[in-house]
Amino acid sequence: MLTQNRLTMIDLFSGAGGLSEGLHEAGFHGLYANELKRCYSETYAINHPNAIIDQSDIRKVDAKSVREMLGVRRGELDLVAGGPPCQGFSINAPIRSNDDDRNHLFREFLRFVDEFNPRAVLIENVPGLVSFEGGLTLQAIMTTLEKHGYQSDVRILYAPHYGVPQTRWRTIIIGLRDGLSVNAAFPEPVFEAPIRVNFTSRFEGRNIVALPGKLMLPQYLSVKDAIDDLPVLKNGEAGSKIKKYRTEPQNNFQQVMRAGSDGVVNHEAARLGSINLERLAYIPPGGNWTNIPPELLPMGMQRARRSDHTKRYGRVDPKGLASTILTKCDPHWGAYFHYGQDRSFTVREAARIQTFPDTFRIIGTLVEQYAQVGNAVPPLLAAAIGRSLACELGYKTTELTRAL
Repeated sequence: MLTQNRLTMIDLFSGAGGLSEGLHEAGFHGLYANELKRCYSETYAINHPNAIIDQSDIRKVDAKSVREMLGVRRGELDLVAGGPPCQGFSINAPIRSNDDDRNHLFREFLRFVDEFNPRAVLIENVPGLVSFEGGLTLQAIMTTLEKHGYQSDVRILYAPHYGVPQTRWRTIIIGLRDGLSVNAAFPEPVFEAPIRVNFTSRFEGRNIVALPGKLMLPQYLSVKDAIDDLPVLKNGEAGSKIKKYRTEPQNNFQQVMRAGSDGVVNHEAARLGSINLERLAYIPPGGNWTNIPPELLPMGMQRARRSDHTKRYGRVDPKGLASTILTKCDPHWGAYFHYGQDRSFTVREAARIQTFPDTFRIIGTLVEQYAQVGNAVPPLLAAAIGRSLACELGYKTTELTRAL
């Protein structure tokens, strides 16, 4: 039985732990996480040593055994959180295709919700969930949560509104029991940022994109603000495993990112081929593929309109926002060239742009490291959600040590 007066949670489909990292900063203590991929679970374990990390197929995990192992009574846990695949879920057709494992995985998440009966449920997913099957999948999720005893609602949150220096959107579903107000559990934007919505933003006749409710908010954090203190590297340079910072902290964000850090890790430059280096020589900060002579472009892009693919082969604008950090910082797919160095972003720079602290270590090959960072929920976004949730659950939250 839990006796400590603290927020407790478990994280399912946890990945490397971005969601847990942010929720921990908001006061939640992770007890257990489940993640099937080995390198992801190893990264989670090294950064969350007080939680039990279960690297096994969730379909084979007995939720009651987990609850009893943790010494938690039904209804005692504060939060079940995670990013379960939702796109195959339907309350009317439990198994639409035996070839699509996604049809089952959200139900596995619900098994844990039913067994633990937590006070709150938090689900994160891509914005495309809102339009998938004309909104029927999202509606099925909301209806199912309500049948399981939770008042639920959904918002699409824009990461720059919460201090994340990249154009990243996430669909967030929150469910609360005991008559708590779910609307108050979503965080209010605290930064101003330019918005371009290129996805379905309406659900059940209403706009679900969370927009700033106040005028004169501080401006968003830029890429340069986020990473400019990190060491200079040449294309393909690895250097020492732990590197010295290039400068003293230049702003509060860099200072809090560096809290407790003995140096820069996961900071090695991937090697760009000669053709990409030749292309890069033509691209100014804020530029993209349209600055490259046509004869140096891939054949498919030589036929593209100049208004297409505006982020491809982009050198990020230091005063702007980064492209969404994907599972690899491949310049063919976005603005992943450094603004002042002739190379692409390192794993640490991608992690900074995702707002992981510098003490967060990422395990695996370089390819695996990029994938873990790109698949993660930005911790500062998760922390904002966690603070709102904590308040609604009746806990007084102190200011984050990493508050901006």
